[in-house]
Amino acid sequence: MGRDETAFTETQSHGAFMAKLRVIIVTPERKLVDQSADGVVVPLFDGELGVLPLHAPLIGRLGAGELRILSDGKLRAFFVDGGFVEVLNDVVSVMTSQAQSVEELDVEASAEALEAVMARKASGDDMLQRREDAARKARAMLRTARRAASRR
Repeated sequence: MGRDETAFTETQSHGAFMAKLRVIIVTPERKLVDQSADGVVVPLFDGELGVLPLHAPLIGRLGAGELRILSDGKLRAFFVDGGFVEVLNDVVSVMTSQAQSVEELDVEASAEALEAVMARKASGDDMLQRREDAARKARAMLRTARRAASRR
């Protein structure tokens, strides 16, 4: 069991909460997840946010990274790329342009994608910014793929 799962499990075993969250992940194409959970960790643009039941309401801007859901001792993880998260009344709603299960990520393919982005020539501020944004996303995907591979 990893650090995240242990923290969630320890909180539950001490009876700190019995309530569940409802986690919903939506992309423009479909609703990917709609499940109950004990806790969720979402990647914000400036760090990670852990949410447990009875969390205060908030809206946050997502970054690229790993979203983790713990439910009944089982971890489900997804790579998400930007969007928004809303926490309200024990419902965590994630609206993102891209979400995929970490099981679908391949470390080699992610590393190759990062290399390809970094090899692109860019001139002008606009092209440099687009390349940097693509590199940031590729690094986050590679980091997520490596973390998922280490848990297998």
